[in-house]
Amino acid sequence: QVQLVESGGGLVQSGGSLRLSCAASRMIFRGYAMGWYRQAPGKQREMVATITSGGTTNYADSVKDRFTISRDNAKSTVYLQMNSLKPENTAVYYCNAAFPASTLGSLTGYWGQGTQVTVSS
Repeated sequence: QVQLVESGGGLVQSGGSLRLSCAASRMIFRGYAMGWYRQAPGKQREMVATITSGGTTNYADSVKDRFTISRDNAKSTVYLQMNSLKPENTAVYYCNAAFPASTLGSLTGYWGQGTQVTVSS
């Protein structure tokens, strides 16, 4: 079954905002660390933001002060608020669920199908 489903991607002009959502299966959300990763054409997947089950966050330096990751445990959903978007932020954004948190970004966790974010200049 699909355990992580991303939504909220789309086309936005430079300087605009988008909010991505990742709906997780309740059974895997509790106690899991969550993260957003992105992959642009011709580039490797990179970490954007992560949040532990306790709410501790980390961000890539390139998105600090512009992006905010949050989670709603009651809804088993993690969000990524993206402000002041730039063309270089164009990528497919993937949601990741991991336990323990040290395995974030690895193939041992759960991954969503990805949602496309395109920022036009």
